[in-house]
Amino acid sequence: MPRTPITISENIEYLSILDEEGRLDAELEPDISGEMLLRLYRAMLLGRRFDERLLDLQRQGRIGTFPPIKGQEASQLGAVAHLRPGDWLVPSFRETAAEVWRGRSLSSVIIGNNGFSEGAVIPLDHNDLPVSVPVGSQVLHAVGLGWAARYRRKDDIAMTFFGDGATSEGDFHEGMNFAGVFQAPVVFVCQNNQWAISTSFAGQTHSATIAQKAVAYGMPGIRVDGNDILAVYAAAGEAVDRARAGGGPTLIECLTYRVMMHTTADDPKRYRTDAEVEIWRQRDPLPRFGKYLLDKGVASGEEQNDLEAEVLQEIQDAVDHAEKQMRTMGNPLDMFNHVYAELPPHLAAQREELARELAEAGKEVQS
Repeated sequence: MPRTPITISENIEYLSILDEEGRLDAELEPDISGEMLLRLYRAMLLGRRFDERLLDLQRQGRIGTFPPIKGQEASQLGAVAHLRPGDWLVPSFRETAAEVWRGRSLSSVIIGNNGFSEGAVIPLDHNDLPVSVPVGSQVLHAVGLGWAARYRRKDDIAMTFFGDGATSEGDFHEGMNFAGVFQAPVVFVCQNNQWAISTSFAGQTHSATIAQKAVAYGMPGIRVDGNDILAVYAAAGEAVDRARAGGGPTLIECLTYRVMMHTTADDPKRYRTDAEVEIWRQRDPLPRFGKYLLDKGVASGEEQNDLEAEVLQEIQDAVDHAEKQMRTMGNPLDMFNHVYAELPPHLAAQREELARELAEAGKEVQS
């Protein structure tokens, strides 16, 4: 028998609406209210300035190691802005801006980065999971949540974030396959920031894009300019609407860049050049969006400066509040809580033993 071709009809598109010079493709411009544009800009500004302050605090020894998000604000906020309260946000460990958008307090981030378990507590009325440090593992959680919503005939969706490095993990492929087979309402957002610690994108996959991996699992895939919040917002809006209407999952690849180090324990100068970083600094999403708002008449330069002062004060208030709270935190016995509804006998015995040792050492803790 002769060889016969199998036609695969899917095409992978690249979407850019507002380029790095601030030039707008008016035909592709999404319909976003002035109120939402201002909210997005403020969230981007807050994410950027908070990230910079966290770095200062870490260098001063006032918090522990953390992963900076600088340069990736648009990839997060353009997507998460479409979620409703009943939807699920399933982050990795570099989605601070998205978490804050969903209601996580700045103080909570500071407390968590100091190693206090109180910083990881999610309010019961928030459909958000805590950060996931094991690379790619959160993809499975998101797919489970999405499939459960569909099983219950609800129109809630799940949105999960991960980096380019996670696409080399089995969890990513298992989750994508399951979501495709069962048409789970999940939006997969890959922040392709070019570096998985010291492994470059070219060393991560031989595929031209990450978005094309969607084809293998029977779902739409798109690559967007991840530093263009309008493009991210447009692509995510389509994906969320599709999932909510029963059209299944979507993979969005946000092409962006990790301007800073992987974490504050990393030295990126060992594996990439300053010239490469400078190229991406010129593609910064924040001034690009600020120029758009200025040209559109949504926020003048003075109004943007006022927002700057406002977020800086909010950040300072959060730092003061967190540092005051942390003086009363740190009960070692907390490690036994929030895992079991009823503590198993062997853990109850360990808890009693630790409480006894702490009491003997003169440590005041709650029994």
